[in-house]
Amino acid sequence: MLNGSLSAEAAIDKAARLGAAQAVDRHARLAALAREHFGFIWRSLRRLGVAEPAVDDAAQQVFEVAARRLSDLEAGREKAFLFKTALLVATEARRTAARARSEAGGPELESLHDPAPSPEECALLRESRLVLDRALAALGLDERTVFVLYEIEELSLSEIAELVSIPRGTVASRLRRAREAFHSEVKRLRARREFPRRSL
Repeated sequence: MLNGSLSAEAAIDKAARLGAAQAVDRHARLAALAREHFGFIWRSLRRLGVAEPAVDDAAQQVFEVAARRLSDLEAGREKAFLFKTALLVATEARRTAARARSEAGGPELESLHDPAPSPEECALLRESRLVLDRALAALGLDERTVFVLYEIEELSLSEIAELVSIPRGTVASRLRRAREAFHSEVKRLRARREFPRRSL
């Protein structure tokens, strides 16, 4: 499981200051949101295309928005609000990274690289993550969102429909298209011999 270097408590402390959360109950609610959802938001941002070095900052942005909008958050809908905010933050982060790559003329793969502390021990994991990142990057945002929530976060079709506010049938059709595109991209990558033929 991926974990950010920022702790949920560190994220909430900064978000609370920026959101001017002065009341104890506001801070307690925001702290509870961070404890419950920080890991899910961090993983979602990573799988929605935010490069790992930028995920902590992106997660921080999500909780800063939550701090500012805390009084607007409907009880029981906090996770959906956080995820929709994460979608917007991830989209902007991907645009910023694409502009930076374009201006620098550097290879796209660098932004997806996941450095490991020991190359020998982590080679297989790194290869698998690169395949996953490249295959996910080939999906449109709608398909990628459903794919990540279903295949990686293991949410049900009904949970995804509620989270992203679309009909269950739309979730199913997007998931079907996403799976086809994902597997096609994995085969293409392996056919080009960019990555060894190993399981994810």
